[in-house]
Amino acid sequence: MMDDMFKQIAANAVNIGPKVLTSRWSSFRRPMDVVKAPALSVNDKRTILAAWASDFYAIDSKPALRHIPGTPEPVSIDEVQSALRELDSRYDI
Repeated sequence: MMDDMFKQIAANAVNIGPKVLTSRWSSFRRPMDVVKAPALSVNDKRTILAAWASDFYAIDSKPALRHIPGTPEPVSIDEVQSALRELDSRYDI
């Protein structure tokens, strides 16, 4: 069930495209920064993390890593998924 929900969120985030998200990346160094951001709604946090997890931001030669333009370095897909799980646990989803 969670996999289906994650796939749907990721698909929606990819459809939104990076133009909506780029203004938000500048303050996020790691996925947990998104989870901890007080100014974002839960839905915005989920959208950003799902986009970060999507293949759209995968590094060609290292598919387990994701790199968002404007972030200082790539992060692992595991780190992004961990942040999504943490977000879900904080909001009982």
